[in-house]
Amino acid sequence: MATIIDVAKRAGVAVTTVSRVINDKGQVKEETRDRVLAAIDELAYRPSPAARSLPRKRAHAVSVLVPFVTHPSAVARVQGIVHGLRKTDIPVTILDVEKPAHQSEHLDTLASSYRPEGAVIISLVPSERQLARFAEVELCPVFIDADIPEFSRIFIDDRTGGVLATDHLIGLGHRRIAFIGDIENGSFGFESSAKRHQGYRDALRVAGLEAESRYQRTGPHGSDISRQIAHELLTLPDPPTAIFASSDTQAIGVMEAAKEARVKIPTELSVIGFDDIEISAYLGLTTVRHPLYESGLIAAELVIEHIRDPSCAPRRVEQELEVIVRSTTGPPRD
Repeated sequence: MATIIDVAKRAGVAVTTVSRVINDKGQVKEETRDRVLAAIDELAYRPSPAARSLPRKRAHAVSVLVPFVTHPSAVARVQGIVHGLRKTDIPVTILDVEKPAHQSEHLDTLASSYRPEGAVIISLVPSERQLARFAEVELCPVFIDADIPEFSRIFIDDRTGGVLATDHLIGLGHRRIAFIGDIENGSFGFESSAKRHQGYRDALRVAGLEAESRYQRTGPHGSDISRQIAHELLTLPDPPTAIFASSDTQAIGVMEAAKEARVKIPTELSVIGFDDIEISAYLGLTTVRHPLYESGLIAAELVIEHIRDPSCAPRRVEQELEVIVRSTTGPPRD
């Protein structure tokens, strides 16, 4: 069954334009209207009766859908969103996602009769059905960490980030480089760690180094798990001289394991993380800086833009990454 997104793609217009044609709202050029109507006929698209019956009045709020809101990276993003919205009188509602069931429940709520004026969705990718539902009810959520063409989004190239981190270690002279990341294809479908892992493998291949399986480890996200994994790596007969952790939280676990094993950083082990959360500077952690707070600020600007003009075209914002060199990386001793 065709969706409103399919119609927009066939007509070569934004989903908001299709919505305006269907609901006979706003100004649409005659030529554009004809293309949309032709696409509707060709695809036999029928708007959802439930969506059309919803009241047009919205809750005076911006909803922020965020997994694991207490995690440092999530906190930084939410701070950026809240600070960016201070210029308005729109309150912010935080929808925390701790379980997969929460994700589906909250996404459906965003397109219900209680839908907000605007929304920001962080690190989650809705189903095609849910994306179509947003378009039908004229909700234009802003996505962070998801490159969804039909809507405004802010994201980074995680694979490039993995290359940057690994290249930094290779440039220092390291050859036995390990990677610690998240379990791939988890229940939430997060892809950032897997892409950083691919960047690690890409960098090793370009440098003519083998990506040995014994140096590549994954597990549930968290410093305690990464500490355990790092212990395993450090007790190998030929342990790594450097470890790239796919987040600063995991890198902190690696640093704890090194301290417990009396392995000196960086003379005996170099450690690099990813994100540059606030505590990283205090710990002297070398990391790939991910503009977390700034992504929240940009998301707030885009939400305000869409509230003021629902017909505005989706915007694509790719943020730049950089390696922040501190005291946890250096040349290998041997």
